[in-house]
Amino acid sequence: MDRRWWILVGIGCVPKASPEAGMEAPRPEPADLAPRGTQIDVIHGLSVADPYRGLEDPAQRSDWLAARNAAALDYTDGLEPRRWLQQRFQQLWRYDDETLRTPCLLGDRQLYRTRGAEQDKWVLHLAQGSDDPGRVILDPNTWEQTEQLASFTPSPDCRYAVVGRARAGDEDPVLSVLDLDTLRTGPDTFRGWKQGGVSWRHDGSGFFYSAKPAEGEIGDRGHFYHHRSWWHTLGTSADADELVLWSDEDKNLWHSTWISEDGRWKLEHQGLFNSNRMWITEIDAPQPERRAIIDTLDGRVQARVVEDRLLITTDLGAPRGRVMVADPTSPGRGGWRELIAERDDILEEITPAAGRLYARYTRNVSTAIVIYDLDGEELGEVELPTLGSATVWGRWGLDEVRITFESFGHPATIYRHDPETGSLEVLKRSPVPVDPSLLEQIEVDQVWFSSRDGTRVPMFLVHTGERTEPVPTLLTGYGGFNISRRPRFSTTALTWLERGGSFVLVNTRGGGEFGRAWHEAGMGEHKQNVFDDFLAAATWLIEEGWTTPERLAISGGSNGGLLVSAAVTQAPELFGAVLCRVPLTDMVRFHRFGIADIWTEEYGNPDDPDALPHLLAYSPYHAVVEGTDYPAILVVGSDNDARTDPVHAMKFAAAVRYADADRGTEEPILLLVRSDSGHRGGVTIDVRADQASRELGFLMQQVGMAHPTGAGAGAGAGAGAGAGAG
Repeated sequence: MDRRWWILVGIGCVPKASPEAGMEAPRPEPADLAPRGTQIDVIHGLSVADPYRGLEDPAQRSDWLAARNAAALDYTDGLEPRRWLQQRFQQLWRYDDETLRTPCLLGDRQLYRTRGAEQDKWVLHLAQGSDDPGRVILDPNTWEQTEQLASFTPSPDCRYAVVGRARAGDEDPVLSVLDLDTLRTGPDTFRGWKQGGVSWRHDGSGFFYSAKPAEGEIGDRGHFYHHRSWWHTLGTSADADELVLWSDEDKNLWHSTWISEDGRWKLEHQGLFNSNRMWITEIDAPQPERRAIIDTLDGRVQARVVEDRLLITTDLGAPRGRVMVADPTSPGRGGWRELIAERDDILEEITPAAGRLYARYTRNVSTAIVIYDLDGEELGEVELPTLGSATVWGRWGLDEVRITFESFGHPATIYRHDPETGSLEVLKRSPVPVDPSLLEQIEVDQVWFSSRDGTRVPMFLVHTGERTEPVPTLLTGYGGFNISRRPRFSTTALTWLERGGSFVLVNTRGGGEFGRAWHEAGMGEHKQNVFDDFLAAATWLIEEGWTTPERLAISGGSNGGLLVSAAVTQAPELFGAVLCRVPLTDMVRFHRFGIADIWTEEYGNPDDPDALPHLLAYSPYHAVVEGTDYPAILVVGSDNDARTDPVHAMKFAAAVRYADADRGTEEPILLLVRSDSGHRGGVTIDVRADQASRELGFLMQQVGMAHPTGAGAGAGAGAGAGAGAG
């Protein structure tokens, strides 16, 4: 069946949009195509061509990659929008800021962070109490430029802290223990790599942490898997660390160990994305006994102890989520009873705070917060400013409850919630310098449209009011791993709006916006639904006159990179420009790189003869068709990406450039693989500004978006872009 059902009649006949004055795109210098091989694999009886298998070998790709990077940098250097975008980002991201103070779990000490306008990294401060101005305890700005603070976990009394340092945006932190009184780093060392998940004993004697084995310790790629939980006694070396939780049967499972807020209970977690096991132990019992909360991988379970009650948030028997309660000394599933029933909203988490339970839900793709007492009685709902995203911070024994809220036109704001009156008091507004008049103009419409199979799918259409003609539109989405994409403050969106465009976030299936069923409808053999939803959104925007194919840009990263690369291979005529960041594109071999074998739960396993056909059916790398007129495409990868290997970006870019009707000489097909970033982008503001100005500038130039002129244009105008256009 032809999957291009969404193509509009006559789209291919619409003339190209005329670029604005001064917007003629610079053309890349001719460069050799990637070496093309004849590799054909026969897998489960299917012949699968892989002409760019050679790019998996660093030695074979070195010269070609250097040439493609140079061509991409040269091209984006000449983009007219890039110059003012880079200036704008520097203006918007360099400002003085200070966080609210967070009280330590025990004692009077408080932690907070500051960052000056000329600093790239947050500086940590420790105060002895609310009247103490505090002192600097850690300044990552004194480290190497590419190093960043990956984690900071203080002991309950803030006497010590476990500090995680990582390089160049990667996810391999090195842990050390910092004495917060003397500011000396202790002799403690730690096993493995990718450490994290630190949780201290309340007596400060040590902590639990999670780690993977060192490279070479377990086979060729074992250091990407075999995640284990360890106990470390303060003042000792890793040789004395105790292995506390692991799996010999399944290398993909993650493990973590946590101490309850009251310090009495140890909670152990083993699982993956959609299911997990949990155990609980009373730490100081005369004879501590480890008891199973759930010992099967049947669903998602989160647990915490409040006043000797075990509160269990789960989707077992409730696809939209509910809260169960049990005795922590008899925690098995047979003893669970329902505390908060499933409702139409999707339960995300509960936060015990100020003697109440704050339940955070997703309601029609926005946050709702409902308050319950410990017996499950509903006490009311927090009145949030508008549709958006919110989180709750608090502790059971503290009176203060903080709610952080943001939306498309509402920069992140922290409120103090009074549970007695229901009022919200502003504690801190984000100081990001955005023009208030622009925020006042922003309008948000939630639009529902029909996908290919008739399923109704929502998207947020963000704009600045009346329009008289189609406008440049930036369409983005994600659609995977049960992740909900709610309205959030985005300086990328604001920059696009300021230039007269519209920004669209589509909530495809595969996400968690409407619970387990919505996720499952976009995973595994149903993954094509995600792409159908996205393409139907693009079609709706064109049919309704919001934009034209020539003025429609799409952007996505990671699983969203898979989304946009699949979209452009299935319907290239719908789009004028594509930004594909850190993507998966080779769905036949994705599980052979980095940590990606854990994603077979989401996508299916290519080694499974039943799964391979549906993976091959949409795999973007394999869906490239020679002679197709592809739109302008910028594919971005990262050498330090532990999640999506940059070979996906390379193979896809090579295939599209070879297959393109004009081999990238009309609309550019560019590849940029960075060595200064990880999966989430650069570390410093300078690096982030460089990345964002190239990426967003590429999209703006291709869709003919108007922009300021003159060296000082846009200074202080108050809208900017995030780290990348995704």
